[in-house]
Amino acid sequence: MILLLLRHGKAEDHVSSVQNDFLRPLTDKGLEQARQAARILGAADLLPDLVLSSPLVRARQTADAFTLAAKIPGPVIQAWLASGMDPQTALSELAAFPEFERVMIVGHEPDFSRLIQYTLGISGAAIEVRKGSVTCLEIVPPARQAVLRFLIPHKLAKHME
Repeated sequence: MILLLLRHGKAEDHVSSVQNDFLRPLTDKGLEQARQAARILGAADLLPDLVLSSPLVRARQTADAFTLAAKIPGPVIQAWLASGMDPQTALSELAAFPEFERVMIVGHEPDFSRLIQYTLGISGAAIEVRKGSVTCLEIVPPARQAVLRFLIPHKLAKHME
């Protein structure tokens, strides 16, 4: 399985009008980051067959903006992708989608860094997945290991269009 990780785009600050972290919406920049990821992956013919999203508002909005811009079916909300996702749980849940060659998950940090570390077998490595970036892992079953295929940070994506 090709696993695309799209970290949610830039969201409103914690101290803004919305105090509940679950409900923090994306900023205009965050929405554009999601649309930009769709344009880049679309141009490279790497759009996902399925998009799974965290239930948190900022992740759902990222997934919605991505799928709309990519002109693909909307995201499927998955509770296990909420902030605090465990790598083993993620891999177990993803195993339920074997019919899809390319799956995207839209979620959070430090969850994505932990998943990357776990699947690449590099615990303790300093990894930070930036907002709006796309990481591509090829999951190698059944060992639950991965190969890092690419990482496109948002700032680089702006220059690739």
